[in-house]
Amino acid sequence: MARWAPGASERLQRAAMELFAEDGFEATTVAGIAARAGVTERTFFRHFADKREVLFAGESLLEKVFVDAIANAPAGAPPAGPLLAALDAGGRALQDERGRDHARARNEIITANEQLRERELLKLAKLSHAVTTALVERGVADVTACLAGELVVLVFRTAFTRWIAPGETRDLVELQREGFAAVNDLARTGT
Repeated sequence: MARWAPGASERLQRAAMELFAEDGFEATTVAGIAARAGVTERTFFRHFADKREVLFAGESLLEKVFVDAIANAPAGAPPAGPLLAALDAGGRALQDERGRDHARARNEIITANEQLRERELLKLAKLSHAVTTALVERGVADVTACLAGELVVLVFRTAFTRWIAPGETRDLVELQREGFAAVNDLARTGT
């Protein structure tokens, strides 16, 4: 096994996803993942704290995409502008990273395990907090920023669920915009 083999992180993620799908998350071991990827366990731990983190490796990058989009939105824009910019940027990044098939497979693994579902909820709570903080830094009032942070996550999660549904062919960004428009309609009509 190569000590510093290039692409080890990607090979480890691919191997882990294959083993999680074949054997289940609980039955998959770090040793098994490393062996399938052609690296040592030590190499695995250079890239990931544990096997759970293979599924959540892109969490901080996704958060950064959302926060950067908010920070780079035009000054003085109402909160809806930066929120849509964040959703668009996050949606594009997620669907471009590995695509719908990978997202479906990852979601199936997470859905089948209670600890992973809890970790996914924690990831979404951190995303909401990051969006809230980014909005406050733009001068948005605390209550409005907090509600907007939760709203972004709700729209994102709802669109993501629709995006990975069997037979769905629409773009994640399109589904997020549709969800955001539905929330706006709901707020306007009060129904």
